[in-house]
Amino acid sequence: MKTAILYAGQGSQHAGMGKDFYEASETFRNAFDAAELSFDLHKMCFEDPDGLLNQTEYTQPCMTAFAMGVSAMLKEKNVQIDYAAGLSLGEYSALAFAGVLDPKSTVETVAFRGQAMKDAAEGIDCGMAAIMNLEEEKLQECCDAAASEGVVSICNFNCPGQLVISGEKKAVEKASALASEAGARRCIPLKVSGPFHTSFMAPAGEKLKERFQSLTFSPMQIPVMFNYLGREITASDLNGEEVTPESASKAIPELLVNQVQKSVRMEMIIRRMLELGVDTFIEVGPGKTLSGFVKKTAKAFGTDNYRTFSIDTLEDFNTLLSEL
Repeated sequence: MKTAILYAGQGSQHAGMGKDFYEASETFRNAFDAAELSFDLHKMCFEDPDGLLNQTEYTQPCMTAFAMGVSAMLKEKNVQIDYAAGLSLGEYSALAFAGVLDPKSTVETVAFRGQAMKDAAEGIDCGMAAIMNLEEEKLQECCDAAASEGVVSICNFNCPGQLVISGEKKAVEKASALASEAGARRCIPLKVSGPFHTSFMAPAGEKLKERFQSLTFSPMQIPVMFNYLGREITASDLNGEEVTPESASKAIPELLVNQVQKSVRMEMIIRRMLELGVDTFIEVGPGKTLSGFVKKTAKAFGTDNYRTFSIDTLEDFNTLLSEL
């Protein structure tokens, strides 16, 4: 039996997130409170009185602080994890679980990332849409054909039958219309505050590149699957150098710079985990989005020999411990 931990991405956040953990666990509190931020983290996560939690510069550090707390509790209980990954911002939590970053630098870096992404999106009339049941090749043709209206590209490969496009609003609308004509079952507009994981995020990538120069990336204690690669780091990513925890960590900054402005390949990551014999998936974060991706990818992979757990509440956490 092998176990993977998956960290949720932006979109599933909600007020009250982590409050039950915080009240019950000193371990959670210590990890949750590790970062120094420009806003009241407790008020934002637990109450969100001003309705700011859905703004990316707040969403990202709040979700990551929650993840740091849950991760610390999992480690305290000696839950064995073989592989880690996360959707978009969740990748930073995966790296923290693998020992690459500590909780404080993880949350503070993600807060910086959220602000950089907000700045990069400034002034762009953007759009995003989930495209259901259309092959990648056909969707790419639709995006190419819609280029006359602006920039649009495939930004997320979530699972079989679910791709996401992002870019300028008119181009996204045009590509969605063409996708419907090409046979897509549904094209669902998504509420988004920026054209994330597209070329528009290049300025955010440059800011992250500069910040990473002052960060220490420690050797990975367990393999992390990367959004940009759709798999773990291999020798081909290191110019043929042998993959060790030390050499792999040297490649991480560039992967994270690419990640913010390139497609997220979650389906490939889950498929790779299944190939490696993972049969238990633990999703950390509000909602069950990634568990849904696992279910659809496992079906396409041809297996039903797996189980998923989603940790949103303290009750979920205790259920996980009893089941494991």
